[in-house]
Amino acid sequence: MNKNGLVHVAVGVLLNDNQEVLIALRPAQSHQGGLWEFPGGKVEEGESVEHALNREFEEELGISVQGCTALTQIRHEYSDKSIMLDVWRIDKFSGIPLGREGQAIEWRAISKLRAVDFPKANERIIRVLNSLV
Repeated sequence: MNKNGLVHVAVGVLLNDNQEVLIALRPAQSHQGGLWEFPGGKVEEGESVEHALNREFEEELGISVQGCTALTQIRHEYSDKSIMLDVWRIDKFSGIPLGREGQAIEWRAISKLRAVDFPKANERIIRVLNSLV
């Protein structure tokens, strides 16, 4: 969280050769729990977004991000917090994604991403992905 109370979140969009995107189920006890998300996590003080993506993808999925490109930034106000999603497309990685924290993960076709399955802040990510295919 920065000094303005804004939570800065690095989000990675990982696409496979079939134009499916990797999504993960948020734990029930977390903010927006029980909804699907694009993997990522908070950017720590003094950390670059690229470093945060690599750290989070290693911790959550067991893969190493080797190349990424900025996709979009989304600021969203929930009733209990303000977030800024820094969304990057993962262009190159090594390893095989696994739910290392016990979370369900799945590859889903972009055409099958439904906004109601995701936190409200993710709607724009889905629109951006649909414009890519």
